[in-house]
Amino acid sequence: MENSAKQNDVYAADGDTRRKILLILLERAPVIASDIAEQLQLSTAGVRRHLDNLVEDHLAEAVSPRQNPYEPKMRGRPAKTYRLTDKGRSIFGHGYDSLAVAALTTLREVGGDDAVRTFAKKRIHDIVEGVAPANTSEKSIEDTAKSLVEAFSNHGYAATVDAVGNGLQICQHHCPISTVAAEFPELCEAEHQAVSKLLGQHTQPLATIADGHGICTTNIPLTPIKHS
Repeated sequence: MENSAKQNDVYAADGDTRRKILLILLERAPVIASDIAEQLQLSTAGVRRHLDNLVEDHLAEAVSPRQNPYEPKMRGRPAKTYRLTDKGRSIFGHGYDSLAVAALTTLREVGGDDAVRTFAKKRIHDIVEGVAPANTSEKSIEDTAKSLVEAFSNHGYAATVDAVGNGLQICQHHCPISTVAAEFPELCEAEHQAVSKLLGQHTQPLATIADGHGICTTNIPLTPIKHS
C-alpha cells in the first residue's frame, strides 16, 4: 500500500510538471529545455524527458532555432527549441469556434462587411477597456503596452511584451479565436488598430496564428504617429 501511495504521488507530480511545461511552451515558445529547467528549478535531463513525452503525444514539437543575424555564430550544434502543436494549443481551448463562425457568417449575410467590422471593433473595445492611452514618452508607451498585454492575457491570449531593437514587440502565444479570425480577418484588423491608437504608434504585424504561424507578433517602433 505504501509503495502504491508513493507511486501515485510521483504520477501527480509528473502531471503537475507536465502542465507547467505546457504553459511555458504556450507563453514563451520557442524555448530550449535548459531555460524551462531554470524557470521550474528542475534538472535539464528531467525536463527533456517530459518534452520527449509531449512530442511523442503530439502535444509539442522540436523546431530548428532561428539564427539572429546580429549575433555571432556559435560553434557546435544549436540546442533544440520546442513549441506546442495545434493539438497542444487545443488543451487551452479555442472558444466556441463553430458557433462564432456561424454567427459572424449570418451577420455578414444580413448586415454586410460593415456589420462585421462594427462587431470586431466592439469586441476589442471590450477587451482593452480601462487601458489608459499612452502619451509621447517612452515610459508611458511601455506602461500602456504592459497594460494591453495584461488585458489580452486576461482574455486567454497568453500575451507578453519585450523590448526589441528600437521598439517593442507584443507577442500573443495563444489565440482563443484563431479559427474564427482565419475566416474573419476583420477581428485582427480591429485589434491592430486599437493597439496602435492606444500606444500612439504605428504597428507592424509580423505574424499571426490565424495565418498558420505559431505566434502572433506585432512590432511597435517607438516613433510617434505624425497627424496631418
